[in-house]
Amino acid sequence: QASAQIDPAIEVNIVQQDGAHVQAGQLLATISGDVRSMLAAERTALNFLTHLSGIATQTAEIVKRVAETKARITCTRKTIPGLRVLQKYAVRVGGGWNHRMALDDAMLIKDNHIALAGDLRTAIAQAHAHAGHLTPVELEVDTLEQLAIALEEGVRLVLLDNMDCDTLRQAVAMCQGKAQTEASGGITPQTVQAVAETAVNYIVLGYLTQTTKALENGLE
Repeated sequence: QASAQIDPAIEVNIVQQDGAHVQAGQLLATISGDVRSMLAAERTALNFLTHLSGIATQTAEIVKRVAETKARITCTRKTIPGLRVLQKYAVRVGGGWNHRMALDDAMLIKDNHIALAGDLRTAIAQAHAHAGHLTPVELEVDTLEQLAIALEEGVRLVLLDNMDCDTLRQAVAMCQGKAQTEASGGITPQTVQAVAETAVNYIVLGYLTQTTKALENGLE
């Protein structure tokens, strides 16, 4: 895309498709055309390629760690301004799933919303009153006590925030047949498998798009 914007006459031949597993030194694509145009586009094109390949690679590594469970790995809206669509695409290429693309995809009730509403039950009631029939309502909970109230009020998707694995197991058991569960907060590559083994439905990881190491590529 960067090459085409600078010089539409540049020809690009993609050798490895998105999602392909590649090794060091492997040819990804070839380009031909005016050398000045190619060098002008080089750094911008490589910046996108290295950054997004890094996201896909990191996502694939995390997905592999939970492959023996039913948990799905998802990203968040913690993305670089202007690059959300591309970064979330890279997560999908790596085998992950996308969380909300924008605020209006779903209503996620967090601590600040509860504080503004006055209490948990009021916040849930107000969300249900305004949500359309196709708009999911999700609640972030910190304790099992909050979770019990959420289930009483008919919440069908809960974000279990910063819970240890023992608490997560209890929460998942409470939600069986009543609500889907997402685990979030402080989850690392070292702990993600243990979290997945609690039987949560989704594991939400902001660092997939925030702290990714670039996968180096070059133009020769």
